[in-house]
Amino acid sequence: MAKSKNHTNHNQNRKAHRNGIKKPTKFRHESTLGMDPKFLRNQRFCKKGNLKPAKQLARAAERKATREAKAKK
Repeated sequence: MAKSKNHTNHNQNRKAHRNGIKKPTKFRHESTLGMDPKFLRNQRFCKKGNLKPAKQLARAAERKATREAKAKK
């Protein structure tokens, strides 16, 4: 008895490219469902510690002023 065919990839590439192989759509905010809870908890604390842009600029200006004051001495 002849051996039967086990596998072939014939025509699959052509079929796939007829409508184009598309990249998966990227979303602005990926869902956190199913993510590691320890990581999510840490991320929450991290976000709380970050400053808003206005406060960040004010703090940077403060630091710059103190640096310049030290440089003058």
